[in-house]
Amino acid sequence: MRNIEIVGYGTYVPENIVKFENQIRHRVAKTDKISQIDMAVNAIEQALKNAKITIKDIDCIVSTSAVCAQLIPSTASLIHERVAKGTNIPAIDINTTCTSFISALDIMSYLISNGRYNKVLIVASEKASIGLNEKQKESYELFGDGACAMIFQKSDDKNKGIIYSIQQTWSEGAHSTEIRGGGNLLPAMEYSEEKREDYLFDMKGKEVLLLAARKLPKFFKEMFENSGLSMSDIDMVIPHQASRALGLIMKKLGVPKTKYIDIIKDYGNMVSVSVPFAFCKALDEGKIKNGDTVILTGTAAGLTANAIILKL
Repeated sequence: MRNIEIVGYGTYVPENIVKFENQIRHRVAKTDKISQIDMAVNAIEQALKNAKITIKDIDCIVSTSAVCAQLIPSTASLIHERVAKGTNIPAIDINTTCTSFISALDIMSYLISNGRYNKVLIVASEKASIGLNEKQKESYELFGDGACAMIFQKSDDKNKGIIYSIQQTWSEGAHSTEIRGGGNLLPAMEYSEEKREDYLFDMKGKEVLLLAARKLPKFFKEMFENSGLSMSDIDMVIPHQASRALGLIMKKLGVPKTKYIDIIKDYGNMVSVSVPFAFCKALDEGKIKNGDTVILTGTAAGLTANAIILKL
C-alpha cells in the first residue's frame, strides 16, 4: 500500500447555468472573462484554506487539465505564476485527458510514499464549453466547466492509501474522441472556416460506448483479481461522469446503484475535473468517510481506462 491521505480540497464552478431539458450545465458565460487558470486558482485557494496551510507548504504542483491553457509553457507553470510566483516549487502537467487526475494521483503517490515529496497539490481545470461543436447535439449538451484542487500527503496511518491501481490504453479508440487542430499535425496557422470543425471537439459517442462496454468488464476483473478484493469490499465507486450512459456501464460492471456517484444531471461531463469534483462532493455530502474503501475510475480519449482503489 502507498500510504497517502487527503489534506484538503477545493472546487469551483461558474455561476452561469445552461439547461438542456432536465439537465444542468455550469458554463462560463460568453460575456465573462474568467479563464481556465482563474478557475484553477479559485479551487487552489479554497483547498489551501481547507487544509489550513499556505502554498509554501506544497512540494509539487500538478496540473491535470485535459486541454492546455496554451501550447507552451505547461499549464502547471501558468498556474504556478498565479499562486506560487517567487518560489521554486516544481510544477508539471500530467495528461491522460478525462482521467488525468487519476493518472496524476497514481504517479505522485509513489513519489509521496517514497519520500520525494510530502504535500502535493493536484489541480484540474477545464473550460470545455469553449471548444464544443453545436452541430453535435450529444457532446454539445454534455459538457460543463469547472475546477477542482486536492492536496495529498504521506500518511502515518498504515491502513490509509492506495491499495491498487491500473491503467490500460486501447488505441483502436484513438480517433473516437479528439480535437484534431491546434497541435503540430494540424497547426493553428492552417485554420480556415472550411476546417473549423477540426478545431472543435469531436466525439463518436456510440464508438466510445461500444469499445468501453467491451473492454471494461475484463479491466475490472483484472483489477479485482490482482488486488484480492471484490465489489463487496468497496464502499463507493467514483466514476468519471462520461455520459448519460453511466448507469448502463456501471450495471455491466456489476456496480450496484447505491455504490456509485452520479452527478451528470447537475454537472455533466467536466472532463478531467469530473472525478476529483465528484470525489470532493461525495466527501462534503458524507457519502464517503474516513475508513471507507473507494474506487476512482473512468475512461478517457485514447481510449484509456484508469482505476485506483483507495482506503480513506
